[in-house]
Amino acid sequence: MSFYAFHGCFAEESVIGTNFRVDCEFECDTSAAEQSDNIQDTISYLEVYQVIKQQMEIPSHLLEHVSRRIITAVFENFPSVSYCKVKVYKLNPPLGGKMDSVSVCLESERP
Repeated sequence: MSFYAFHGCFAEESVIGTNFRVDCEFECDTSAAEQSDNIQDTISYLEVYQVIKQQMEIPSHLLEHVSRRIITAVFENFPSVSYCKVKVYKLNPPLGGKMDSVSVCLESERP
């Protein structure tokens, strides 16, 4: 998923913003959907995207913070999710040199 957001410790980042990429993996029981072919029996990727988009719209200083918020929101919104892994990339970070991205990857099982 790609987003333009305002995460970072530098004042400029909270004003100018930059591009981010988010990868999200989760586990849930899909056996009902495998048989029914009905989206009501599984988790809609669109709904997961909307939850992640909402979290990306809330500025954070640290990628660790936004990553944890995403995992928490996925667990809160989708009770059948038993595991979630999120990797947030800041593309072209302002570090004074050429770098494609920096990233943080967090994963959790349902508490």
